Amino acid sequence: MDYTLFDRTPEDILKSVFGYESFRPMQRKIIQNVLDGRDTLAVMPTGGGKSLCYEIPALILPGITVVVSPLIALMQDQVAQLESYGISAVCLNSSLERNHYQKCCEKILSGKIKLLYVSPEGLNSGRMIRLLQESKSSVDCIAIDEAHCISEWGHDFRPDYMEITHIRNQFPKSVFLALTATATKQVQADIIKNLRMENPEIFMASFNRPNIFLQVIKKDKPIEQVLNFIENHPNQSGIIYCFSRKQVDLVAQELHINRIKALSYHAGLNDAQRTKNQQDFISDKADIMVATVAFGMGINKPDVRFVIHFDMPKSIEQYYQEIGRAGRDGLESEALLLYSAGDIHKIRYFFKDNFDSAKSENLLQGMINYCENSVCRRKSLLSYFGESYSDARQDCVSSENCCDICASKKINYNQPRAILHKRIQSFPKPSKKSTGELFISDTLESNEKILSEKIRSWRKKAAEELNVPPYVIFGDKTLFDIAQKKPSNIKELTKCYGIGEIKAEKFGYLILKIIKENAQ
Repeated sequence: MDYTLFDRTPEDILKSVFGYESFRPMQRKIIQNVLDGRDTLAVMPTGGGKSLCYEIPALILPGITVVVSPLIALMQDQVAQLESYGISAVCLNSSLERNHYQKCCEKILSGKIKLLYVSPEGLNSGRMIRLLQESKSSVDCIAIDEAHCISEWGHDFRPDYMEITHIRNQFPKSVFLALTATATKQVQADIIKNLRMENPEIFMASFNRPNIFLQVIKKDKPIEQVLNFIENHPNQSGIIYCFSRKQVDLVAQELHINRIKALSYHAGLNDAQRTKNQQDFISDKADIMVATVAFGMGINKPDVRFVIHFDMPKSIEQYYQEIGRAGRDGLESEALLLYSAGDIHKIRYFFKDNFDSAKSENLLQGMINYCENSVCRRKSLLSYFGESYSDARQDCVSSENCCDICASKKINYNQPRAILHKRIQSFPKPSKKSTGELFISDTLESNEKILSEKIRSWRKKAAEELNVPPYVIFGDKTLFDIAQKKPSNIKELTKCYGIGEIKAEKFGYLILKIIKENAQ
C-alpha cells in the first residue's frame, strides 16, 4: 500500500494505520517538531513509543526517512513490523543476499520506500550516500536510534556512531531526530554537539516505568533464588543478565537441568548461533534468555515479563537500560537484582582496563547507592536522572506495585519454593460482591482466558507461517483487549488496541472466526 499521507493528520495515521487511540506523553509534540523541520533530541523510556516519533512523520513527509540503528536484528524486526502495517520499508546491511540488496536499492532509487534502516557505518559509506543522492525521494529526516552511543560519557559508547556526523554535510536540509532511553545532562550535550544539531528542541519524558516492580535482594544461593522466581512466573518470557560468559553458560545449564526452556547469548558464541538464539527467543521458542550485556539493545519484544540481574550492573544507566526491556507493552512486569559485595569487587577488578577508572568508580558508586538505599527504589532511580518522583499517592510506602521497599508484603525469593508459592497465593483481596456476582465474574474471566489462549495459539501459528515473531502480528495487550471486547465485526475489531485498518483486513476474518467459535 502506498502510504504517503500528506493530507492526513498524525492523529488520523495513529488510529487508521497503527490502531492506537491517543498519543503517549510528548509523542505528538516531537512529531510536530520533525514535521516543522527542527532538529530534535527525544529522551524517552524504553517502551515509551520512540519509533512512532519518526514513523508517523515518514508517512506524511514526501521523501524518505533514514533510520540509523545499531543492530541488524533490530532493523529486520522493525521492517517486519512496518510491513505488517502495509508500510514500505527496507533495511540495507551486510547480511543481505546480493539479489535482495539490489532489489532494495532499486526501490529506493524509484522513490517507493518511506523508511530505510541502516547501520552508522553503512550510512556514511560512499555507496549509501550516492544511492540516497540519486533517489527520486529527498532525504527528509535522519533518525538516530540509541543516540547515547555517540557519547563517550554514555554507558555504551560506540565509535562508529561518530561517523554519523559527516552525513550532515551531504544532506544539510534533512531534519535530525536523536532518540534514546537513557541520557544524563552530559550525554545530552554530547549528542547535540557530536551530531551538530542546530538549535535543537529537547524533550525529556519521565524515566518512570510504573508497570515495572523493582526489587533488590541479597544474593544467597543465587541459582535457587532464580529457580524460585521462575517457578512463580510460569510460561513467562524473561531475561537473566550475568557478568561473564562463563556465568551465562552455568546459569543456562542449571535452567536446562530443571527443564526450563532457556537460551544463552554472549560474545563467545559465533554469529550464527547468537542470531539463532535471539530469533528463537523473540519467536517464543524459548522462555528465558541468559545473557551478558551484549544482548538486548533495541530488542523490540514487548512481552518480556521480567528481567533478573544475576550479577550487579556496572552503572545505573546500564541497569535502567536492561530492566527497560521488561514490560514494553505496558503490562505488569518485574525487575529483580541479586546483590552482593563480591560483585562490587569483581567489577572493580576490571577498572584497570578502563582508560578512566575514576569515571567507572563514579558510575559504580551510583549503582551501589541504589542497592543499599532504604528509600523507595523508584525515587532513588529517578533522582539519579535528575527527576523527582511525584506520584499521585504522594506516599508510596503502602504500595505493593512500586518496589520491595514500598511493598507492605515483601516477596522473599530466599524461601523454599513450596512455601513461597503458598505465601503468594495466601492474600486474597476482599470482595464486596455477592456469591452470585462472583460466580458470574469468575465465569466471564474464565471464558476470557480461554479465548485469550485460543487467539495466542492462532497468533503463534500465523507468525510461523509468515516467518515473523508473534508480536509482529500483535502484542499481548492487543490480544487481551480483543478477548475482553469480543468484537463481532471488522468495525468493532478496529476499536481494539493496536488494530489498524491493514491488520484488520489481513487477520480480521480469522480472529472473528475464533471469537465466534469460542462463543458457541
